[in-house]
Amino acid sequence: MGIAVIAGPALNARQKAAIIVRLVLAEGEDIDLAQLPPGLQTDLAQEMALMGMVDRNTRNAVVAEFCEKLEAVGLSFPGDIDSTLDLLDGHLSPDTTDRLRRMAALNGAGDPWDRISNMAPTLLTSLARTEAVEIAAVMFSKLPVPRAAEVFGLLEPELARQIAYAMSLTGGIDSEALQRIGKALIQAADAVPQPPLAGKAGEKVGAILNSSASSMRDSVLEGLDQDDADFAGEVRKTIFTWAHIPTRIDPRDIARVTREVDNAVLIKALAGARGKDQPTVDFLLGGISSRLAETMREEMEALGKVSVKDAEEAMDQVVAAIRRMEAAGDLFLIAKEEGEEGEQTEGGEEEADSNAPAPDHGAG
Repeated sequence: MGIAVIAGPALNARQKAAIIVRLVLAEGEDIDLAQLPPGLQTDLAQEMALMGMVDRNTRNAVVAEFCEKLEAVGLSFPGDIDSTLDLLDGHLSPDTTDRLRRMAALNGAGDPWDRISNMAPTLLTSLARTEAVEIAAVMFSKLPVPRAAEVFGLLEPELARQIAYAMSLTGGIDSEALQRIGKALIQAADAVPQPPLAGKAGEKVGAILNSSASSMRDSVLEGLDQDDADFAGEVRKTIFTWAHIPTRIDPRDIARVTREVDNAVLIKALAGARGKDQPTVDFLLGGISSRLAETMREEMEALGKVSVKDAEEAMDQVVAAIRRMEAAGDLFLIAKEEGEEGEQTEGGEEEADSNAPAPDHGAG
């Protein structure tokens, strides 16, 4: 029939690899050949195109040799810097990882686009504004779609339009040119001044105070009011405590919040709330069924007096549960209105402010 049958031991490494790949595919297994370097993918495809039939004894011999080599392997390493850094993710400091990726990209040992894809959206936006439109178009073409969309949304509409049109002209760029563009973008990114500290100071202080005891939180805020009222206002915008629940939680979400918190913890928080924290009790009980609310009031009464420390810990757990729901996208906090600071500071004026809106929310 004119079909050459390959037999005997005189097979090179590429032919043996082709036999193994063909056998795996024949068994219906999935094999990701795209992970191989382009040159090896080409060699494998060409070799498979040239091969005819392989006799059973040769196939079995190749499989036995392949299995023997696999069993002899004690440990394997990724073989390139990008895969190695992925393996070490979480074990190296971010600065070290970034420096190694930069060195590898500039030396041609790594893919510069891996590092570019992990750059902060603000940095990518800066590059898009300062580089030529054509270079920015290449960058957007290489970015993952979610990150590209995020950065696109930060650009001016006219610049975004120009880049979008230029992206239609990037299809013919070869791999060497992409490498050069990637290296140039990394060098440009390294030249952009970076803030020594990430995030805003007000957000950081607010996050710390969110996890602090209420007495400490009130004392710090009072001091900040005297030192810098504007900064104190920024901090207050990031704070969410038990007393904020009536103004920041939609009454329709109360039932979901109460289900998220352990019942014993919730009862302790409700029973221990006093003064400025009492409106939150009325708000939460007003947002559930009357029968359930009555049952919870009976449990609160049966629990008796709760110490200030235990009550505060329980209220913090309720707030933490709400924060987790928000982070998971299961809950959305109502945005604060400008100048809304009623229950955030200690004193008689605060209680008057916080007591006023609470019944309205509870009634809803």
